[in-house]
Amino acid sequence: MTAAKIGGVIAAVPTPLTASGTVDTDAFLEHARWCLAEGCDLLNVLGTTGEANSLSFSQRSALMATAAKSLDGDMMMVGTGTPDLETTITLTRQAYELGYAAALLLPPYYYKSVQDEGLFAWFAKVIQETAETPIPMYLYNFPQLTGIEFSPALAARLIQMFPERVRGAKDSSGNLDYARQLAQISGFAVFPSNEAALAGAEKDNFAGCISATVNINPQSSARLWKNQSDPATLDEVRHLRQAIAAHPLIPAVKYLVGKRTGSAVWSNVLPPNLKITERARLEMLDAIAAELTGTS
Repeated sequence: MTAAKIGGVIAAVPTPLTASGTVDTDAFLEHARWCLAEGCDLLNVLGTTGEANSLSFSQRSALMATAAKSLDGDMMMVGTGTPDLETTITLTRQAYELGYAAALLLPPYYYKSVQDEGLFAWFAKVIQETAETPIPMYLYNFPQLTGIEFSPALAARLIQMFPERVRGAKDSSGNLDYARQLAQISGFAVFPSNEAALAGAEKDNFAGCISATVNINPQSSARLWKNQSDPATLDEVRHLRQAIAAHPLIPAVKYLVGKRTGSAVWSNVLPPNLKITERARLEMLDAIAAELTGTS
C-alpha cells in the first residue's frame, strides 16, 4: 500500500551515467542513501534532474526496479509522465507495483496550447487505466520546458473528480504567486522547486519542496523546514541555491555530487545536456564544494 501523504524536503536526484550512457546503479544508490541520511524526507527519482526524458523506457523501468528493491518505496516518488499515454500508463502501473509512494506526471508536452479539457481527458485516461494500481499522483508543472501550465481551475477539477488519486503538484515555474494559488485548493499539496520557499511554507500552505539543489546540502534545507523562521538558515539555503543555479543546473548538480563522492561517473550527462568544461565555471563550482567541506 502506498503512502497516503507525503511532505517535507525532497531531493530531485540525478542519474549517474557511464561514459557509454548506461546507468551506474551503485553510484545512484550511494547518493540516494546519502541524501536520506543527511535529512531528506523523500527522493524524487527520474524527474528532470534525473534526465528521465533522455532515458529509454527500458532504462527508466530498470532504474525504478533497482531503486525500489534497494530503498524504501515509501521514501520515493517517481516521474512516470511521458508524451504518450501507453508509456505513461505502463510506468505508472509499475510504480505502484514496486511500492513507490507517488507518481509525478508531466503533461503530454509535445502539444502546446492545448485546452484544459484536453489535459483533463488525458489525465482522466491515465487514472482510469491505472484504477487497479491506484498510486497517488502529483502534477508536474514546468512550463519553461513543457510549454504547458496547469491552470488552478484544472488542478481543482482533477482533485475534485479524483480525490483518491490526484494529491498535488510539483511547481518548477519559479512563480511563487502561482504556487500559492495552487496551494489554496483544498487538499492539494504543493511543492515549489526552490528550497528557499520553505521559509514561507507554513504561511503559504506549501507541503515542502522538491529541488535539484537539495542534493548538495540536504541538512540546511531540513533545518529550514523544521525552523522556518531562522534567517541564518534561510540565508545559507538561498546562497547555495543561487550559487548553483548560476550554472546549467543538471550538470552543475552532478558535478558537485561527483566532488563529494570522488566519482567521475557523475560528470556525465546525456545530450542535449552538456558537461561543464569552462574553467571559470568549474572554479566557481569547486569553490562551492570547498565551502561546504570547510576546505576553502
